[in-house]
Amino acid sequence: MRRPPKDTLESNRIVTRRALVMGAAQLGLMGALGLRMQSMQIEHADEFRLLAEENRINVRLLPPDRGLIFDINGVPLAVNEQNYRIVMVREDAGDIEEVLGRLTKLVDLPDEVVARAIEEINRRSPFVPVTIVDRVSWEDIAKVTVNAPALPGIIADVGLSRHYPQGADTAHVVGYVGPVSDYDLSRIDDQDPLLQIPKFQIGKTGVENKLEQTLRGSAGTRRIEVNALGRVMRELDRIEGQSGADVQLTLDMKLQSYVEARLEGESAAAVVMDLENGDLRAIGSAPTFDPNLFVRGISVADWRGLNEDIYRPLSAKSVQGTYPPGSTFKMITALAALEAGVLTPEETIYCRGFTEVSGTRFHCWRSSGHGNVNLHESLKQSCDCYYYELGLRTGIENIAAMARKMGLGLRHDIPMSAVASGLAPDRVWKREVRGEEWRIGDTVNASIGQGYVLASPLQLAVMTARLATGRSITPRLVHSINGIEQPSGAGESMDVNENFLRRIRQSMFDVNNHSRGTAYGSRIVVDEARMAGKTGTSQVRRITPEERARGVTSNSDLPWERRDHALWVNFAPFDNPRYAVAVIVEHGGGGSTAAAPIGRDITLQALYDGEPPLSAYPSNVRGRIAEQQERIRNRVVAGQTTNTRA
Repeated sequence: MRRPPKDTLESNRIVTRRALVMGAAQLGLMGALGLRMQSMQIEHADEFRLLAEENRINVRLLPPDRGLIFDINGVPLAVNEQNYRIVMVREDAGDIEEVLGRLTKLVDLPDEVVARAIEEINRRSPFVPVTIVDRVSWEDIAKVTVNAPALPGIIADVGLSRHYPQGADTAHVVGYVGPVSDYDLSRIDDQDPLLQIPKFQIGKTGVENKLEQTLRGSAGTRRIEVNALGRVMRELDRIEGQSGADVQLTLDMKLQSYVEARLEGESAAAVVMDLENGDLRAIGSAPTFDPNLFVRGISVADWRGLNEDIYRPLSAKSVQGTYPPGSTFKMITALAALEAGVLTPEETIYCRGFTEVSGTRFHCWRSSGHGNVNLHESLKQSCDCYYYELGLRTGIENIAAMARKMGLGLRHDIPMSAVASGLAPDRVWKREVRGEEWRIGDTVNASIGQGYVLASPLQLAVMTARLATGRSITPRLVHSINGIEQPSGAGESMDVNENFLRRIRQSMFDVNNHSRGTAYGSRIVVDEARMAGKTGTSQVRRITPEERARGVTSNSDLPWERRDHALWVNFAPFDNPRYAVAVIVEHGGGGSTAAAPIGRDITLQALYDGEPPLSAYPSNVRGRIAEQQERIRNRVVAGQTTNTRA
């Protein structure tokens, strides 16, 4: 059916009107879009350009300042210094080899440095900054900064690096830091994200290692906006980390430097202990090394030189080294015998130069013997046969128990690397460790500090401190942490007869101050500083019957490594003890000639808090001492102790 013409005309008018409305709406929409595009392209161009360039927010860790280390007087032992470095973030860099190639045109980088950097970058998470090179000059930093747009992912950074201003003098005590290694990560259960930062420095040895958690601090964070090229556009916010705690040690740097200088030329160790509180005023080990070499990255040649040196400069002999204590152990055997009731101080024992036990001869150091000797004379003249007899009477169990009571055979808790336990052997130990039964000859050897008995210089200092005071003094190396003083090591009175201790002390006094004492030549002649001590000489080789028959070879005629160890312990002043000292000179020969003079000099330095007057020395050695003082004075003042390797 056909529509009427009138209806068709009306329908066309309606369509035309709708088309016009829709067209107008479309034009309006297009106009609005055009205005919006104009606004985006012109008025907000910078803002949207950043968005178009794929800006993103990065969160980066801020390593905290490592805590500082000081001596008892506030002298800095470990500090932080500024260090300019160049780092790369892989996810911002794109083609890392191309970017590093551009970098090498600006900064002189050896091929091996670039190769190591690429290996490290590929091993790490893409967002972790990897140090390409550190300790660069300000000029190099400026070049990198100016050329930043052409170096995506490269950041010129400034951080802190560890420095040891006292150098070799504190190397074995303070230790050193170094970059976190895969080995470090495998052996420590520490989830701190700081450890994932390549070349982040942690303590490797000494106090730096043992107090790592205390010194490290906690990380801060930095939120930054970067563009697709890795260029930092702005810092959004920053939360600073918490610095590590400052640590004050008990060391007296002036005395520590003197000890290291006095040990120069020897393979030796010495410990000085304050008898009031157990504070360790000096812990010396020779030869030593410069710890700053390890912070900067030690060369292969330097490492080989240190590692292959027969005098073992990397070893802290004062706490790690254990040695047969020799005759310095005789006070332990004497006290054990007195406490067990098998000896009276005045009882004499005859020495004919040897003691025969089960068909074996055990010789005294004096082949002709000492004749009849009591406790006092046995210590003064260091008669071996007297102590052989005491050992047989007393038994190894009583001797070992007394040794432990006096601080031997125990690991003392100080924050240094590989602190040794030493050994106070008994029947149970030999059965469990060596699978053998204890023999009577073992007791004879142990009675004079030979055989299985082992002690470190630190333990011998503790033993001497307990003999001098009658208290269970323990060594303390950390005086305070962030100003909070740590527990004292003064100790309580021990369950040892004071009468017997007085007898031992008086005998030790005559070792040093009687003309027939073994250390008379190393005495102190001023009354207010007189000391009491004991020499020790421990064998490191077996003397055969054939050698004894033809005459024992003197130490001076033997190769260095076959000579006896020389030992010395003392406390001073005798009437009011303030310090205990222990000295070991590896393969030094006799304790009276090699170790006692060092102990005497260190003791005087501690008592006078500096260089003592020549009048404190015997008149016959004052000329030599004056020359020695001058040599050490110049070295210590200049801060150039040469007692180093590498």
